[in-house]
Amino acid sequence: MYYLSKIIFPLYVAGIVMFFESCFLLISLLFSFFTNDGLIFSFFISYLILLIISSILFFTFKKHRNTTIQPKEAFLTVSISWLLICISGALPYYLSGTINNFIDAFFESVSGFTTTGASILTDVESIPKSILLWRSETHWMGGMGIIVLVLAIMPILKIGGTQLFTAEASVVVQEKIKPKIIDVAKRLWGIYVLLTIIEIILLTIEGMPLFDSICHSFATIATGGFSTKNSSIGIYTPIIQYTIIVFMFLSGINFSLHYHFLKGRFKSILTNEELRLYFFIAFFASISITLILFFNKNLPFEEAFRKSTFQVISILTCTGFAIDDYNLWPTPAYILIFTLMLSGACAGSTGGGIKIIRHLILFKYIKKIFLDIIHPRGIHRVRYNNQTLTNELVHKIVSFILFYLLVFFIASFILCATGLDLQTSIGSVATTMAGIGPGINLTGPMYNYHFLSHFNKIILCITMLAGRLELYSFFIIFTPHFWKK
Repeated sequence: MYYLSKIIFPLYVAGIVMFFESCFLLISLLFSFFTNDGLIFSFFISYLILLIISSILFFTFKKHRNTTIQPKEAFLTVSISWLLICISGALPYYLSGTINNFIDAFFESVSGFTTTGASILTDVESIPKSILLWRSETHWMGGMGIIVLVLAIMPILKIGGTQLFTAEASVVVQEKIKPKIIDVAKRLWGIYVLLTIIEIILLTIEGMPLFDSICHSFATIATGGFSTKNSSIGIYTPIIQYTIIVFMFLSGINFSLHYHFLKGRFKSILTNEELRLYFFIAFFASISITLILFFNKNLPFEEAFRKSTFQVISILTCTGFAIDDYNLWPTPAYILIFTLMLSGACAGSTGGGIKIIRHLILFKYIKKIFLDIIHPRGIHRVRYNNQTLTNELVHKIVSFILFYLLVFFIASFILCATGLDLQTSIGSVATTMAGIGPGINLTGPMYNYHFLSHFNKIILCITMLAGRLELYSFFIIFTPHFWKK
């Protein structure tokens, strides 16, 4: 009875989340109807299944849900909701025959919702547009977080809103832009929609077809990476590539800073330490690889700069778009790209990875240790944005980084044990945990994941979900202590 009571609220929220997912699926269904691509029945059945399951979950558990939500329930709610939307999101792929087996369809769905962008499709351009639209929609829903969307629209979930927000979109140092978490969710999604609309307009003006503009804007702002073209963004003009660079970069910034910008609070932007480091990493890596390509591959400087900057921003923000095969770059550039895979974007953005802020605080903590050794009688504190951080928070950040690396090494070892080479294994795990998409070697930017075994794909689905939920929210439900009274 105890265990049953703990899953009532999670299943109730999952029903609401799946209803919102069905609303997005309805868009693809209508698109299929108007384009007459022959997939209307597949989308309708998928929509019907989603609607029925969401209705059953909502009405069954509505009357029995608790009036308060505990942290355990918040973690369980987020994990169950994400798992169910990924399973149901695979239905259009599978029922339409676009993807012939359910594990591959599930992989594509997980990759979409977690904004990873790792695909098993070998010829994207042969896929019906309604399916491509659904792929892009999964990106857009998952980018800001579908539970954050529910919080923004459904005031009924004000109970436990803070716990749900934190469990899905864990941030290290929260900068609340409004006192109520529902107001925060509304403003984040408002900025998210605004950036998407602006990019769609600009890409269309610059010559990209409207359908491609919509799909690529969904993928860019969500830092996803699914493209409608086999060669990703490489087929488009330099001006389009530069536009996407700008919006990838903006999407990797903490969305609360976008809000401060709209409010004219420029001081809080300019003094933000994470943003300054984000700028520095992007600038240093872009210039370094530009010079490497210019002198070693004899490329024109503008082309070297564009390819370097595009790939650096794409990897740093965990978007995963490509305009060149970095597998073929000189070794120093290749190593730098892999290092960026373990970096991540800013906290509070749609980007994944360890996050810039955690690296920054780790460096500050190491500096503190050195100062403690040199000046043992001194009192040294770790400070971030003029705030003194507690030792508990700093230890949690260091523990997270260590746990992240532990999961990375274990998953890489498992893939290696199945027969994959070392480069492909570590590249695949690094990129799926961070939500980037293209890895290195056999899963590089000019390849995909279709050749992997079903077992390997399931392992990578786990790393994608764990990475998107920042490890603890995902793995904590598998610990014995979580289920104890």
